[in-house]
Amino acid sequence: MLQETPVRAQIDASRDDRLRVLVVGAGVAGLTLAQLLRRRGLNPVLIERAGPDAPSGYMLALMPLVDPVLEALDVVDDYVAASVGMDRYRIRGRHGALINQYSMGGLLNAYGDYRGIGRGELMDVLAARGGAVSHETTVTALEQRGPVVAAAIGGTEAEFDVVIAADGLHSATRGLVLRSEQVSTYDTDWGGWVVWTGPDADMDLGEELWGTGSFVGTYPVKDQIGTIVCGPRETRAAGLEAFVARLRTEIRDPGERIDRVLTEAVDGRPSYYWSLTDCRSDAWSIGRIGLVGDAAAGFLPTAGIGAGMAMESAWVLADRLAEADAGGAEAALADFERTQRPRVEAAQKNSRQLAPLLFNESGAGAVLRDVATRFIPLSVALKPIRGLLETRPAGLS
Repeated sequence: MLQETPVRAQIDASRDDRLRVLVVGAGVAGLTLAQLLRRRGLNPVLIERAGPDAPSGYMLALMPLVDPVLEALDVVDDYVAASVGMDRYRIRGRHGALINQYSMGGLLNAYGDYRGIGRGELMDVLAARGGAVSHETTVTALEQRGPVVAAAIGGTEAEFDVVIAADGLHSATRGLVLRSEQVSTYDTDWGGWVVWTGPDADMDLGEELWGTGSFVGTYPVKDQIGTIVCGPRETRAAGLEAFVARLRTEIRDPGERIDRVLTEAVDGRPSYYWSLTDCRSDAWSIGRIGLVGDAAAGFLPTAGIGAGMAMESAWVLADRLAEADAGGAEAALADFERTQRPRVEAAQKNSRQLAPLLFNESGAGAVLRDVATRFIPLSVALKPIRGLLETRPAGLS
């Protein structure tokens, strides 16, 4: 568990490090990076703009990309205990009929575990070995002064050898070093309501319904199912209950699970709305300031690989930084960008290519999609992800 620590105390603890690192953002990427650096003997300053009780977010299906990262953090047992194994994947078509069902384990087990976990539970796993964090703390200014970066953090200023922006898709820290035109976005014009629903007897199964102007995804995590109900963003104004009522008229037989989660989604339990956009930064290293995770390249959820790529990137970056001293910081960041950025952007491109398939408003297009999906082998659908698994970074600590 992370310990709430005054930022001044964190700065003092890092003063004698051979590489003084500030990590802005204690989400998946930032926390992974900070914890890996701590295991390598550094004392990175970790700050987070949200409070300690902020909502933990959504559900994740993590590919085996994360396995070596978890091993490096010595939290594999914690991860297994907090998650569920994902073995099957089922697709229903525009009227609810079963189109295809795949065995994910048959293709992914050779590379490691494929597991479902809530984002909050993942954060607990990453924090299992402890460490310091300062919540409700932001960077308001950054200035590169020769061999250091001066950072204004709340009411204090400190110098660092490296500053890493890991504060998410809408990174404020990124905005201090990149112009708005240096960050591009892909907007699906869709969004979805995320709601937690009850478990069932098939907790190894991820099930999706690909409608016409609708998408419902159900993903098991420990003791519950994460559900997202998606449609064109214009449907948000009428609300989730109205949208579910529309689905009931359009989808004749959604299957037992999706029928149940749609009922539970509108029974008054909390939900939040997720606009389905991503982002891509033109640069990941600006002198001694670097970007990682969603601040560098945010993902749509369509391929289920964004969090895994963020963790992998943090692992690669931690390795570069842990081997560097203050004089080599810029080269370490540049090398990280050179090696990891093409890999991440290829995965992001795959996620973008899947968006029109899942988020479709054309009746004719939905018919063609349903027919094609019946005959697409999983090995073909997963080819880009298997390529990433087969070329994982190696030799990192």
